[in-house]
Amino acid sequence: MFEDKTLVCKDCGAEFVFTAGEQEFYNEKGFVNEPQRCKACRDARKNAGRAPKEMHEAVCANCGGVAKVPFAPREDRPVYCSECFAKMKEQA
Repeated sequence: MFEDKTLVCKDCGAEFVFTAGEQEFYNEKGFVNEPQRCKACRDARKNAGRAPKEMHEAVCANCGGVAKVPFAPREDRPVYCSECFAKMKEQA
């Protein structure tokens, strides 16, 4: 029923594909207009009003390396770098 369509982004002018699956999704949701922007421009527009997350540095409780986290670390809770956190998650 649906076929891939090549559209042109109204912001950057790049061509992008409006896939059959995306068209089916739009149809199910009742959207009548095709997208006018490519994914990169949609994401940029969506994030334009957001302030960047403030990152805090902490010492990893496992390896002692520097960990950057999006929350203020507390002394009573351990903080892990992303590598140690991923290893711990695999072992659980």
